Amino acid sequence: MSAVSQSGSGTYTHVDILDGEWPNDATSDLDASQLAALRRILTKELAIVQGPPGTDDFCTTEMPIATSIYKIHAPMASFSFTPIRPQAYIRYLGKTHVSVVALRVLLENKQDDDPPILVAAHTNHALDQLLRYIAPIESKFIRLGGMSTDYEIIKPRTLYEVKQATKLGIVPGGCKGPALGSMRALVKEMQGLLKPLTEGKPLDEEVLKEHKILTEDQCKSLLKGSEKWIDTSLPDSITAAIHKWAGEELIEANRRTQPEDYGFDYEEIDLEYEQLKELEAEGKVGGGEDDDETLRGERLSLSEPWTGREQLGRSKDNWDSLLKKTNDLWQVAPEGRGPLYRHMQQRLKDILVSKMRRLMVVYEKRVTELKIGKWEIDTNYLKEARVIGCTLTGISKYRALLHSLQPRIVLIEEAAETLEAQVTAACFDSLEHLILVGDHQQLRGQCNEKQLEGKPWYLDVSMFERLVRNNVGFSQLSRQRRMHPEIRRGLMPIYPNLEDHPSVALRPPVPGMGLLRSYFFSHDWPEDTDDLMSKVNRTEADMIVNFFNYLIINGAKTKDITVLTFYNGQRKLILSSLRKHANLQGEVFKVVTVDSYQGEENGIVLLSLVRSNLNKQIGFLSVANRVCVALSRAQQGFYIFGDAGLLSRQSRLWYKLVKAMSENPRRVGLVLPLTCQNHQSVTYAKGMSLVPVITT
Repeated sequence: MSAVSQSGSGTYTHVDILDGEWPNDATSDLDASQLAALRRILTKELAIVQGPPGTDDFCTTEMPIATSIYKIHAPMASFSFTPIRPQAYIRYLGKTHVSVVALRVLLENKQDDDPPILVAAHTNHALDQLLRYIAPIESKFIRLGGMSTDYEIIKPRTLYEVKQATKLGIVPGGCKGPALGSMRALVKEMQGLLKPLTEGKPLDEEVLKEHKILTEDQCKSLLKGSEKWIDTSLPDSITAAIHKWAGEELIEANRRTQPEDYGFDYEEIDLEYEQLKELEAEGKVGGGEDDDETLRGERLSLSEPWTGREQLGRSKDNWDSLLKKTNDLWQVAPEGRGPLYRHMQQRLKDILVSKMRRLMVVYEKRVTELKIGKWEIDTNYLKEARVIGCTLTGISKYRALLHSLQPRIVLIEEAAETLEAQVTAACFDSLEHLILVGDHQQLRGQCNEKQLEGKPWYLDVSMFERLVRNNVGFSQLSRQRRMHPEIRRGLMPIYPNLEDHPSVALRPPVPGMGLLRSYFFSHDWPEDTDDLMSKVNRTEADMIVNFFNYLIINGAKTKDITVLTFYNGQRKLILSSLRKHANLQGEVFKVVTVDSYQGEENGIVLLSLVRSNLNKQIGFLSVANRVCVALSRAQQGFYIFGDAGLLSRQSRLWYKLVKAMSENPRRVGLVLPLTCQNHQSVTYAKGMSLVPVITT
């Protein structure tokens, strides 16, 4: 793993880190908590690093990533101090920086025959971000999975693009070629089998004879009898003998499709919105090896426009018995021919289904062999990489392929937002070193089945959180580089030991707010419910829209303001009102729900809490993890709108927050202090139109 140094020294120092030694003489750019986290990663088989909000943020300047490195000469034992390429630059960051520094050391000490290091993240966005930090220090990385939106750095290093750029040839004795040949033959056989159901016309006697539904004598009787008949009730294209035999008993099949009931309920509508939005975002990108999972190949449209009239009261056995004892089908009464045709039609479908199932069993085996054959080729590319990146879903999806590489080191970012089963999938038999980086006090993972979250299953609790809460040792980064100190104090009830990097005190003031960096505007405007059962507060939304406009008038940029809310109904209401505002036409707004904003930040954040009622209900606002995310997104200005009294009475966390913001300087009140950017006069406003109540 690599440590950040400012010295650029070319001297070498050997230390045995497992014997308690540590290179104390190197001048490092890491703060004390980052060094402690780095040391834990270096010396523990299971290393857990918690990064509170802002500890993974950037400073405003760029600096060389590592100008020195500790080199391991024995596995996890001794290091030497060596220079690093001076041309590599990266912006200074927190927990992700520690991860990258750690990877640097591992890479510099990696032997030629060592397997690749596996890095993973919960989302494609986070994985791309992590790989962008890795790219300057290691060019031989491969991203497994093609769902990348970074077309400049990451996309060319996806497995698909690497395979297109470098052809390694076939694997001697591999499974791919034979499997493909067998699959093509099976497809041709299945197409022939289903042909009678794809032609869009009634069945003929030859098909029924082929599948032993009719005998040779029965077919001859149909042909002989049909020579005497001319049937004008059927289209000219229907000419088979059995069609003339059935006559008017052959009718069009009007098949109706019943509407699907997917069992969707309105409850948890806001969470459903977030999940659907994430799936849509993930689906907008594609290409590469992920396209292998799409439905390809020959497509057959099954068409059954004709059938026989239905007759109730006779069983399947009755019709089978009639067929067995009747050689001349013209002896069947005309009113019985439609039901008999219908019976033969169903027998044919049963036979085809049975044969298709047998073929599909063989086809499934060939598909598995084809996948193995492709992975045999993929392995040759992956084993040449020094770092492999994929999502946690990708680890499960490609687990057999990754297992073949026998990875020893796995690093997982966003581990606290990842379900335990997904992390378990990364625990290969060959695993020697597992690094979990995340923050269990922010958002948890989400189960597809909501009833599995909470009592008694708690499947939304990540392995990261479970280990931390069971007193497994971990390191916590303590210096944040995002929030102005006045904003950061709102997090004291959650992170009492969080410190400020000196740079955050230099954040520029918010235009139109004077020295007011944060404020909790309290009101008792009643909430409402929209048509989709999501909570809204129309008066609060109006005030936020007008406050947004006030900030723009005083010089703030639209791109620097984010409006956050816990409810999708309120999100849509505020966004619609902003778009209709006369002074804000043509602007692009950032109005998002809290659940979709973890890992993001902006200069100014307006938080709409919505809830205010006589029933003492606060809903999502009682979930500490969500509150933590909401309170920690702003850099220079953070303004909360909600019922502080209700929240303080119903939540211990909100009580502590309001108390912290009430201390000097007091930042809670029933009026909102506004400072004119031009005249520096202060107006204390209240209400949706920001009507001044006092001006000084």
